[in-house]
Amino acid sequence: MILRFPARTRRIRTVAVATIVDYVGGLLLPDTPSTGAATTPTMLLEGFRHDFYQCLDRRADALFELADAVLCADGPVRSLPGLSLVAEHRRGHGALYDALAAGRVDVERLRTAVASAPLPRAADGRIVLAVDVTCWLRPEAHTSPQRIMCHTYGRGKDQHIGIPGWPYSFVVALETGRSSWTAPLDAVRLAPGADLAVVTARQVRAVVSRLVAAGHWQPGDRMIWVVMDAGYDAARLAWLLRDLPVRILARMRSDRVLRRPAPPPLPGRRGRLPRHGGEFIFGDPNSWGTPDATTHTDTRLYGTVTARAWHRLHPRLTRRAAWADCPELPILEGTVIRLDVARLPSGATAKPVWLWWATGIGPNPEPDPDPATVDLLWQAFLRRFDIEHTFRLLKQTLGWTVPKLRDPHAADRWTWLIIAAHTQLRLARPLAQDLRHPWEKPAPPERLTPARVRRGFRHLRQTTSCPAQAPKPSRPGPGRPPGRPNRQPTRRYDVHTVTSSNTGTPKPRTKKSTNPRPRRTG
Repeated sequence: MILRFPARTRRIRTVAVATIVDYVGGLLLPDTPSTGAATTPTMLLEGFRHDFYQCLDRRADALFELADAVLCADGPVRSLPGLSLVAEHRRGHGALYDALAAGRVDVERLRTAVASAPLPRAADGRIVLAVDVTCWLRPEAHTSPQRIMCHTYGRGKDQHIGIPGWPYSFVVALETGRSSWTAPLDAVRLAPGADLAVVTARQVRAVVSRLVAAGHWQPGDRMIWVVMDAGYDAARLAWLLRDLPVRILARMRSDRVLRRPAPPPLPGRRGRLPRHGGEFIFGDPNSWGTPDATTHTDTRLYGTVTARAWHRLHPRLTRRAAWADCPELPILEGTVIRLDVARLPSGATAKPVWLWWATGIGPNPEPDPDPATVDLLWQAFLRRFDIEHTFRLLKQTLGWTVPKLRDPHAADRWTWLIIAAHTQLRLARPLAQDLRHPWEKPAPPERLTPARVRRGFRHLRQTTSCPAQAPKPSRPGPGRPPGRPNRQPTRRYDVHTVTSSNTGTPKPRTKKSTNPRPRRTG
């Protein structure tokens, strides 16, 4: 009699390994918070690697070695089949593509493992999160579904051009000081027709819940700041996240118009009381009035930085779009900060930056920021640009957008493999040696960039155990016989574009007016 065991019996051989991981720091069991009393960087890296392997449910060995090949490759990743030539990847290129096409990653468990790792913090000890959308461009992938017209800049004589691709929303944790390091905590692919504000609110809510469960934030700690650019609806996000210990800091367009608080009712006046006060027009200095707080800071790159703040300003909401079904429109008060710098490092003309800080939203509104807090706010916004270094590393060095994958779900698996690889680089940061090129200057361990940490990861990998098993000898399949055509052509998909719901005859185009664009009222 022949006994056949299922493939998942390989989990039995990892019982001893799982016990070691539990001792390492609680990475495998997120319900048990780690005290960090006897935890070393080597133990943290070892624990995360084993926890990452446990998150791979199907084609685990091939997926794990694929992530190691990304970290140990010589130079940037230029092609996906080229990773099969890396010594750490002991399988062929066929197994590589099969792992991405038929593998399975427990994304929720991997999210918990990433959130349980050590987290960078700002100078005052608080957690600062940054959200942004970056695109995986697929202009010629006509057989790939769920593509969206992605906004790009710098193509076609520095014009804004829409190119088909897969947009991904990232949430990362920022650290203090000028650095190219961030901690990616979550990535979600935007489906066609998805509401960016709803997706971002759900994403931030899940990230904050995992950080609380991991013990990174406890009641009584400082509020978590969420920094974003002007492409987000900051007022709506602040309203959707009003029950969480987070505060929204967002850049606003320079043509916005906000409202002041409603004036007190006059004695003897009848009728409906006004809900809004006077206008605060960003483009009209006469409507600003005297700022409530003003600070001046001397910096090395920007010269003298002047920040002026006006408190208790709110946008005038209307019953359109997201607020159409709201029974009562809320008053979302915040602080507006105008940031002026003396110069830019590139030599370009310095334009003012407008920021909006949500304060009076939620059950526990915060007081108006003082001058010291105003300085922390605009400095936190400048740290938001560190996420651009992470995107460039993911795309140009780790090869996130290099594979020509057809299935978007395979793209999601590859995305989380890249996030797991970046997390290993972050954990290996205090262990890496400076393997610099002859033309590079020496750097202390805390100033090593992710690319320079990656150069020495192959040596660090030898000091940690590899849970992946060696491949078994196999023979490739016969494939389609020569001379027989493919009788099952792949289906082609159209690119999703936002169109009007009206199905009637299109309206005739009117001649473009020469008058200036009307001023926005909200």
